[in-house]
Amino acid sequence: MVSGMRTLIVTGAAGFIGSALCRYLRANNLARVIGIDKMTYASSREALAVLGNDPQFKLIEADICNGQAMMDVFSSLRPDGVIHLAAETHVDRSIDSPGEFLQTNTIGTFVLLEVMRYYNSTLSQDLKLSFRFLHVSTDEVYGSLGPSGSFTETTAYAPNSPYAASKANADHLVRAWHKTYGLPAIISNCSNNYGPFQFPEKLIPLSIIKALNGQKIPVYGKGLNVRDWLYVDDHAEALYLIFDRGRLGEKYNVGGASERRNMDLIQELCVILDEALPKSPTLPHLQLLEFVSDRPGHDERYAMDFNKLKSELGWSPRTTLKDGLKKTVAWYLENQTWCEDIRSRKYGGERLGQLQAGKSS
Repeated sequence: MVSGMRTLIVTGAAGFIGSALCRYLRANNLARVIGIDKMTYASSREALAVLGNDPQFKLIEADICNGQAMMDVFSSLRPDGVIHLAAETHVDRSIDSPGEFLQTNTIGTFVLLEVMRYYNSTLSQDLKLSFRFLHVSTDEVYGSLGPSGSFTETTAYAPNSPYAASKANADHLVRAWHKTYGLPAIISNCSNNYGPFQFPEKLIPLSIIKALNGQKIPVYGKGLNVRDWLYVDDHAEALYLIFDRGRLGEKYNVGGASERRNMDLIQELCVILDEALPKSPTLPHLQLLEFVSDRPGHDERYAMDFNKLKSELGWSPRTTLKDGLKKTVAWYLENQTWCEDIRSRKYGGERLGQLQAGKSS
């Protein structure tokens, strides 16, 4: 281990955003990293393969809901801070199995907060002053916007899905533990992420893989729902800035400044796929679009005002949506073995979240 370098715990380290953050931290030698991950269906050891021989990275398979396991990690490895990303994240799955989302996202965060509260009490005064906790959340806690305006850090919470509610619960717990117990915490809320290694249940990778296999690309409702898209590597940079320099007790929105209607986003993807696959038997890929029944409680629009993050910490997204989509498509084309392994063993691209009668968590 390198003396003087901070030791950070990253929960959800084998997940999409968590793995990107781990790669970013080590590529820039910003900290030694202890990754914690339950290794669920959406976790990917391949996303961390580049760190396999890095002595400053360690992956521990553990559940954040297991208080004793978390206590053991903290007491033995003595971290200087935590960036908390471990969560169930797919809205459609939360409709089918809300209990799993409440358990991981709400109860898991509570367990982690209690472990950190005890751990923080054991630190010397100097270490106590330097310890920091960043809780990573979502724009979905704010609910649905109309055709104008943006979410700010003071927007009232109005979650509309079980996923959003479970994350809102966690945000409120983090705020309460800061206010009541003095836990040195910060909250970030991000817009929709995309990029390499995203599990193909989410809109962009699902659409790419459907197109590669000549299958219909589902468009929910009329495709008019608007999302703000953020390239995952840009998010990783923002997260470290917020953790390192953000003001304790504050919230910071992270956005991509790239709003698109779902229908328009998929059309952009299809054009990129047409250019990348000129011999595809399903050209143009736009012919694969299929409008399907909408998601229950589907929020109309998200948009993030991240002026606070920009003015205080100097962050803005580096990657345009056009460039990010091209890089993402290229990555999935180059990693079809990874995609096919998921399709055969974990998730075949079937529709989720349709309120099936008699099904519950």
